Amino acid sequence: MYYRVGRKIKAKQVRVIGEDGKQIGILPLEEALKIADEKGLDLVEIVPNADPPVCKIVDFGKFLYEQKKKEKEIKKSQKVIEVKEMQFSPTIQDHDIEIKAKKIIEWMKEGEVKVKLVVRGKGREALHTEVMNKVMDKVMQYLSDSAQFEKPPYKEGRNLVAVITPKRK
Repeated sequence: MYYRVGRKIKAKQVRVIGEDGKQIGILPLEEALKIADEKGLDLVEIVPNADPPVCKIVDFGKFLYEQKKKEKEIKKSQKVIEVKEMQFSPTIQDHDIEIKAKKIIEWMKEGEVKVKLVVRGKGREALHTEVMNKVMDKVMQYLSDSAQFEKPPYKEGRNLVAVITPKRK
């Protein structure tokens, strides 16, 4: 994010927050800059869209360092959900579906994962959506104990696609 510092602040009046976090009040820009200079610190515009803009008296280098540190903490706490894809053909045999279903169950046991099931219709196979739906139903029969639809099956071009997630206990 870009911060205006010192003379680059365009507002005539600003709401000033001191280095201790306490509000000093609404002051003309020149007076706020003077206070910051006396303390040997910078005046940084932290909320430019407010009326008047909110500025804080801080050491700018230290301020940037702390902001980056906060961003890293936020990224650490976020869950990353992986999306894996398993493809099937409309002519797939039951045994092959079973093997692929076991692999999907393995993925789901590993952690936070979503699986995109794709039944690929090539050529004239794409016209027979009832056959593709049967394949999707067979897959979900094998996965019924451990998975649920996040997005039910839908047509996407020549393919029938569904997204599944692990069942919550």
